[in-house]
Amino acid sequence: MLSPVVQYHGKWPFLRILGVQEPCSVLFSLLNLLAHRRGMSQIKERIPADYPLRKYYILFGYVGMASWVFSMIFHARDFDVTEKLDYFAAGASVLYGLYYTLIRIFRLDQRKPPVKATLLRLWTLICVSMYVAHISYLTLRRWDYTYNMAANVAVGVVQNILWSSFSVKRYQKLKEPWAAWPGMIVAWIVLAMSLELLDFAPVRGLLDAHSLWHLGTVGPTIWWYNFLVKDAQQDIAGERLKA
Repeated sequence: MLSPVVQYHGKWPFLRILGVQEPCSVLFSLLNLLAHRRGMSQIKERIPADYPLRKYYILFGYVGMASWVFSMIFHARDFDVTEKLDYFAAGASVLYGLYYTLIRIFRLDQRKPPVKATLLRLWTLICVSMYVAHISYLTLRRWDYTYNMAANVAVGVVQNILWSSFSVKRYQKLKEPWAAWPGMIVAWIVLAMSLELLDFAPVRGLLDAHSLWHLGTVGPTIWWYNFLVKDAQQDIAGERLKA
């Protein structure tokens, strides 16, 4: 490699392994995929099938796994089509996160009062429309990296604020340590994202800031599924007490 290492069209050169362009990013994307797979197994095993939020959590797992599959493909071979699929899948994952966040926090899954069913349909329509508009803009008008980043960050920030606020209120009500987990996980994610700002040349041609960001999301993903299970179990126990 050249010394000093320089970027080409904004991208660092990497040492390829078996033809894989960014080995560490592929490996860490795989770890995230496995974290979602493990979390889905927990959801299916520890949350009753009739729990109304269960289906949203399972779909969260599928969307998450799909996004990391496309991340692996893109980091293995950087082509125009693999880049687009990675970005579209990541966008779907971020937007779905906001989608089920509002459903959980405001309990739009509940049948009473009847207006919640209407709000759920409206919210679903809004999110689908937002995603279609997002993909259409990037595909039909212009491929804009700045816009794509801004859109994902904006949705992520709203989601983080909602979960942090929920975490504080939930902890104040229950006084259980796990109720504070969402706020702590949000803080971890924000710190992991800050790694992207470092943008240093790959260490030994393999490990760069972007791959470290992927590594930094594995732990929070595992932790997040543990929270979803705890939250669901507490919710079910509460409903039984009311009965």
